Amino acid sequence: MQVENSLLLEVEAYVTNFISEQVPKEYAYHDVQHTVSVVNDARQIGEIYELKEEDMETLILAAWFHDTGYDKGATDHEERSAKYAREYLLNRGYDETQLNRIEACIMATKMPHQPQNLLERIICDADLGHIGQKVYWERCSKVRQEMALTKQIIMTDQEWVDFELAFMNNHHFHTPVAQQIYGQKKEKHIRQLHKQKIRLNPHEVYTVDDISNITKEKGKGQKKKKNTDKQEKDIKALNLGRGVETMYRTTYRTHVNLSSIADNKANIMLSINAIVISITLSVLTPRFSDDPRLIFPTMVLLAVCLLAVIFATLSTRPKITEGKFTVEDIKAKRSNLLFFGNFYNMKIDDFHWGMMEMIKDPDFLYSSMTRDLYYLGVVLAKKYRYLRICYGIFMYGLIIAVLTFAVAYMI
Repeated sequence: MQVENSLLLEVEAYVTNFISEQVPKEYAYHDVQHTVSVVNDARQIGEIYELKEEDMETLILAAWFHDTGYDKGATDHEERSAKYAREYLLNRGYDETQLNRIEACIMATKMPHQPQNLLERIICDADLGHIGQKVYWERCSKVRQEMALTKQIIMTDQEWVDFELAFMNNHHFHTPVAQQIYGQKKEKHIRQLHKQKIRLNPHEVYTVDDISNITKEKGKGQKKKKNTDKQEKDIKALNLGRGVETMYRTTYRTHVNLSSIADNKANIMLSINAIVISITLSVLTPRFSDDPRLIFPTMVLLAVCLLAVIFATLSTRPKITEGKFTVEDIKAKRSNLLFFGNFYNMKIDDFHWGMMEMIKDPDFLYSSMTRDLYYLGVVLAKKYRYLRICYGIFMYGLIIAVLTFAVAYMI
């Protein structure tokens, strides 16, 4: 047993270091914490089943290696994990039969689970044990984060709740022990997901199961009237939340459209004045020696066009920002990570951490969006101020230039 313990400790150190250094940070869910949890859960279930020492060692070794294949991505990671386990343990004197059992346990974790024996059923239950534990919401956010970073799957809160509900309802534990240990917590999480679903979309027609899950979450002893009143309050709160989301979405769209209009107007002025300047320089300037009367009106016209070009350029000129917020700014909720100019100089790990903090905190999120809208409005005001000056110079300047030409020829 001492030799086996030494091997398990050696494997623990090796796999922990391997995942920390080799598995990309984008796989936020499949990290060292997940592997350690699977090992602990597998050991707990195995001890209740009173597995033999050899079977327990097989189970624990498979649990340690089962996600090492993420070093080269999610595709076929189980095959790579089994290969890594074989290569490592082959040098430790493991025979073919033992290696085959470890590989089978690792391959059993491939979704959808199809375990063939007790050890495979245990590791499958341990692999998803978090859905029946207090860490469910934390690990759930890690899954969402990983999908966004590795598969570019960005879900709204409503889409994510529907996704999680579908997964939780289709999942079942393969061993009675796991059902006994994790089943009650899992059902509680399902009720909480149903509650969130109704809060996120109060206008949808819901099934009796949806409503009954909300009722269970509020407590079995509540009266029907109290449940109805609470559901009405939830729906009102949801309507408010939906109205806020609509407000932000509409305001953002308006800001973007106004910015696009301003840029188009500036481009028009740049094009027109560039044409006028080029024609003036090519047609009127060569005639100065023959007709000196053209000199002053031409200079006036060129000055008008040049000033108009300057203000049109100022309205479209991007502002250079520092592009970096500190971790202290994020913790104090003083940062706005929704605009690229505020984070392009940050390290990816700091930015990623900051975004996850913002996503988890609705107050921080809405505060960032509000701050972003304010600065968008400040930029728009500056754009339109420069454009107003530009159009004023162009309009009145052309009138003055034409009058100057007329006076010059009359004199």
